Amino acid sequence: MPPMAVGEKAPDFTLKDQNGQDVKLSDLRGQNVLLAFYPLDFSPVCTKEHACFVDDLKQFEGLNARVLGISVDSFYAHKAYADKMKISYPLLADFHPKGEVAKKFGLYLEDKGITNRATVILDQDGVVRYLKVYDIPQQRANQEILSELKKLG
Repeated sequence: MPPMAVGEKAPDFTLKDQNGQDVKLSDLRGQNVLLAFYPLDFSPVCTKEHACFVDDLKQFEGLNARVLGISVDSFYAHKAYADKMKISYPLLADFHPKGEVAKKFGLYLEDKGITNRATVILDQDGVVRYLKVYDIPQQRANQEILSELKKLG
């Protein structure tokens, strides 16, 4: 299944964050949402990316954007990872059924059992305004993401 297209309404979902709290996408209407799909906690490229998100979080928040990390790890793994990385934004566990949310976005790698590395930006109405899939070893660039968020005003 190919990734969702820009202009499509994002499917609603509810996933547990690293604290075991439910996060429902539709509850975030009125804000821009950055869905940072990533393969696995504690992997080298993901660790670099999350360090950058932590460093740039104020810039994202300044653009009325919520950052949500999503992978197939359990919320227990997310908790350990968030504590180690000092991550305050939600890391969502697309754990069971494995990759169900990523599949809805066309971003689950069935053959590998992990989520693709991808950035999805939703506007305040939950419509996909930007979607980029990266090679697994490629780190996303926050400046590019911030530039796309600025276009949403």
